[in-house]
Amino acid sequence: MYRILIVEDDPGIASAIAERAGVWELEPHVIEDFHDVLSEFRALAPHLVIMDIALPFFNGYHWCRKIRAESQTPILFLSSAADNLNMIMAMDMGADDFLAKPFDLELLFAKMNALLRRSYDFTAAPNLEHRGLRLSAADGSVSVNGVSLELSKNEYRILLVLLQNRDKIVSREKLMQALWETDSFVDENTLSVNVGRLRRKLSSAGLEDVIRTKFGVGYYLA
Repeated sequence: MYRILIVEDDPGIASAIAERAGVWELEPHVIEDFHDVLSEFRALAPHLVIMDIALPFFNGYHWCRKIRAESQTPILFLSSAADNLNMIMAMDMGADDFLAKPFDLELLFAKMNALLRRSYDFTAAPNLEHRGLRLSAADGSVSVNGVSLELSKNEYRILLVLLQNRDKIVSREKLMQALWETDSFVDENTLSVNVGRLRRKLSSAGLEDVIRTKFGVGYYLA
C-alpha cells in the first residue's frame, strides 16, 4: 500500500483527501507539525507528498527544496496561486505536478495515481548507451564514462525517452506525454526548464551539446 503524506493546513481539505485516499486503498498521513515537515517526511518515508504552498512557518517551496535535497519522492503541489510563475517556480523547486484550488477530488487522485504509476511501476529494461553516457532502467542509474550522474525524476525521464529514440527527433509533445501524460500542468516553459537543467548536468560531466534542438519540432541526441 502506498503511503501518502498530506502537507495541508486546511483541515477540511486535508481530511477530504485522507478520507478519499482510503477508498483508493492508499495510506494517508496528515502532517501534524508544520514546524518540522522534514522530520515527519523522514519518519514516514512516503511514496508521494501532497504539498500546499501557503503553510504556517515555512511555505511549501521551502519544504519541497528540503525534501529534494535528500529524496526524489514525487511531490504534487496544491495551491490557489495557480499562475504560470508559481507553477514554473514549483517545477524549479522539484515538484512533479501542480493542481489549482479549488479542485475536483477525482482529478487529484487521477494525478496522484499517474505519479505513483510513473514513479514505481517502471519495468526492467536493457541498458542504454550513447557517447559514454549509460542509463540503466533496471536501477535508475545514470553515468558518464563510468562517473555517476545525479538526475531528477523528470530529467531522467527526458533522457530515457531520448535514448530510446536516439536515431530520431523526439517531439516536444512526446516528451511532455512521457513526463506528465495529459496533465494540464505541462507547458512549453516547463519542458524547456527541465531540458535546460539536463543539458547543464551533461555538459558539466563532459558531454557538451549532446542534446540538440530541432526548432519547431523537438530534441535529438547528437
